[in-house]
Amino acid sequence: MKVKLPFGKEQVEIIIPDENYMQTLMPNDLGEGEKASEEEEIARSLENPICSKGLRELVTPGQRVVIVTSDITRPMPSYRVLPQVLRELNEGGISDGNITIVFALGSHRAHTEEEKERLVGKEIYRRVLCIDAKDDFVHLGFTKRGTPVDIFKPVADADVRICMGNIEFHYFAGYSGGAKAIMPGVSTREAIQCNHSRMIKEEAKAGALKGNPIREDIDEVCERFVPIDFIINVVLDEKKRIRHCVSGHYLKAHRAGCRFLDQLYKIKIPEKADVVLVSAGGYPKDINLYQAQKALDNAKQAVKDGGCIIWAAEAGEGLGENTFEKWMIGHEKAQDMIEHISKEFQLGGHKAAAIAMVLTKVNIILYSNLNPDFVRQIHLKPCDDLQLELDTAISGYGRGAKVIVMPYGGSTLPCVCS
Repeated sequence: MKVKLPFGKEQVEIIIPDENYMQTLMPNDLGEGEKASEEEEIARSLENPICSKGLRELVTPGQRVVIVTSDITRPMPSYRVLPQVLRELNEGGISDGNITIVFALGSHRAHTEEEKERLVGKEIYRRVLCIDAKDDFVHLGFTKRGTPVDIFKPVADADVRICMGNIEFHYFAGYSGGAKAIMPGVSTREAIQCNHSRMIKEEAKAGALKGNPIREDIDEVCERFVPIDFIINVVLDEKKRIRHCVSGHYLKAHRAGCRFLDQLYKIKIPEKADVVLVSAGGYPKDINLYQAQKALDNAKQAVKDGGCIIWAAEAGEGLGENTFEKWMIGHEKAQDMIEHISKEFQLGGHKAAAIAMVLTKVNIILYSNLNPDFVRQIHLKPCDDLQLELDTAISGYGRGAKVIVMPYGGSTLPCVCS
């Protein structure tokens, strides 16, 4: 069996012996027949908003409109969605001069001007003010769980807030998309850290909404403090094309998108495997290890305790976050990170602890562009030959060893059949 794993903007081919191959986790076939084009799907959604008026009916001439969309670490194709969103706003009487596009940085780095232009497209970049959410925040209060609500001022001051994003499984917020554009998207690092500190709770996990303390805290920010007037969220296929679009009410449209995601990307497996080959899905999901970690967390659902995850992530920008890097290299043993996070939560350190929690149960082998000595320093085993590493792993687990392949590990969530 020949399989290909996305790696940066390329692919790597691996051969798995037939007797060891179990399954490649690809999106479920929903039997929909011929699919609409991306533009047609966006138009369908905007014309049929969920529990909301259409965009052009929501706005009044002269209002200041903010569109919050994803930063460069996310695969959200803003440049495809924005033309139709701006057309709706213009037809509702909103001029380009009253529209600001805000990139939701969360705790990520700022963009270059070239990156901003790439995210929205040349024409829109010239037409509309495009800014990063950084430096200027206002305090609006606290959630019931004590999270400070500190929001980027242009977003807090806007008359109309429109949030865009893509929906995928999130390893502790349940799902991305929806109100996540506001918290953590345009919130301060301190506020994000407070919200994310609940990741150690059992209920904070991929695919969970009800009872998830992190998602409920996120949604409360928008329910009580920063109302979202309209969302446009997309579900992408394995080639990062828009497969489904939901628009309208910030909660009800988002939940409809989550249900579609479940149908498409919750993948049943008969049992856990000895070896899981996983890729984050290529660029930009493996732009750094901080982002690619999500694939690792999904892969842990498919591997036996004592098994092995072979993790392909180019990590062209290294680890991607300073605190994350300090934690990964600053602890003698992986277990020390888990003990540390339980005593002192730090944003960035939370991802290090998440990797450490996987390491307590399985071996992790990393295929990346990182220096092998550095990979060892962060408690992982480096690999420069995926085929050799897989063959060695199969040999180590014996002739009956089973292998699961996850080419799009950042999107697919394995579920063992009962």
